[in-house]
Amino acid sequence: MAIDCTRFTQIAVIDTCSIWNILSSRKLTAATKEAKRHFTATSFVYYEALYKPRTTVTKEDVELQERLRNEKDKQLFGSCSLDITDLQQVDILDKRMRLGKGELSSIAFAKKAGLGFMTDDQKARKLGSAIVDSNCVHTTPQLFGWLFFKGYLVDSDRGDIMREHEHFSRPLRPFFEEMYNEALRCRLMAR
Repeated sequence: MAIDCTRFTQIAVIDTCSIWNILSSRKLTAATKEAKRHFTATSFVYYEALYKPRTTVTKEDVELQERLRNEKDKQLFGSCSLDITDLQQVDILDKRMRLGKGELSSIAFAKKAGLGFMTDDQKARKLGSAIVDSNCVHTTPQLFGWLFFKGYLVDSDRGDIMREHEHFSRPLRPFFEEMYNEALRCRLMAR
């Protein structure tokens, strides 16, 4: 499934992993806000991110949670609610794909509200593409590429973002590199 770095929906329902991947870099977060891209998350996602007990809690985990609370207060991340019918849909999907409740509730709400869906989980992306418009299923590397394509990020930001991202043990450097190169190619072709 090819990823198009020339488009990115204005509002997307986001899962936990994508939240961490965006917040792992202050520059990526700032560029996302400058581009007026916003995210909404379900209660399941906020539970996973902020309240679910963890066997080990690192200082990086605590910092990302604090960043999430701050950005939620600043409305980069909103909240969305599901009703019982939506949750029943999630239960059906859970039996089919064995994804977490955060991903499933995000897909269900994206479908219900007609919004984009953002995930960095390949199985969730595949299911999301089958449930919502596949052009509205996004990844953090796609956001990264789109921000370069549109000029919200410049070449000198690339290394800083990847270093920040890796500081939090996030695994997306190869995908960031790929989308950066694709964004440059697309910008050249658009001239």
